[in-house]
Amino acid sequence: MEHTPVTKEEEIAALAILIHDLRKHKKYTLQELADKIGRSVGFLSQVERGLSRPTVADLTAISQALDVTTTYFYNLSKPKQLPWVTRPDERRTLYFANGITDILVSPKMSASFSMLESLLEPGSSSGERTLSDISEQGGYVLEGELTLWLGDSDEPVVLRTGDAFQLDRHAHCRYGNLSEQPTRVLWVYT
Repeated sequence: MEHTPVTKEEEIAALAILIHDLRKHKKYTLQELADKIGRSVGFLSQVERGLSRPTVADLTAISQALDVTTTYFYNLSKPKQLPWVTRPDERRTLYFANGITDILVSPKMSASFSMLESLLEPGSSSGERTLSDISEQGGYVLEGELTLWLGDSDEPVVLRTGDAFQLDRHAHCRYGNLSEQPTRVLWVYT
C-alpha cells in the first residue's frame, strides 16, 4: 500500500482542526475554553487556525478542559499495512511549541496503553505550567538528558540515557531538555 507522506504543515493543520472541532462539539466558545486553560482568546484562535503551536502543557490543559485524554489528539489515522504494527511513515506526529515533537508509536489508541516517542531539541520544555495527565505514565530515556520537575518542587531530577521513570495518575510535573544535545524519550501512557 503506497501513500504520500504527511507533511509537518499537514500535521499542524490536522491538530488545529481536531482542537477546533472538539471545542465546537463540546459547545465551548473560544473565550470559555481560553479561560479554562489560562490562555488568551487570541492564542487559542491562532492554535485553532494552525498559526501557533501549543506547548505540551497547553495541549494537556485543552484535553482536560474538553474532557478527553491527551492522546485523543493523536487519533488521525494513517494508512497501515498491518493493524498491529506501525512503520515510521505511518505514525501520527504532533509538533509543539518550545521545541518538542511527539510521535505516536502505538499502532492503535484503543489498547490499554499508548507509546510515544518524544524528540526534545536542546533547550526545549513542556512549558512553564505543570502538567497533570489522567493517565499513569512512564518513560525511558533513549538518548540525551531529560530534566523532570515533580509537583511544586523547584528541585529538578536529571535522567540520562538508559534511565527510566514512572508517574502516578494526576502527578504534577513538567519536563525539558536543558542540555546542548537532542533528547529522545519513549513514553508509555495507560
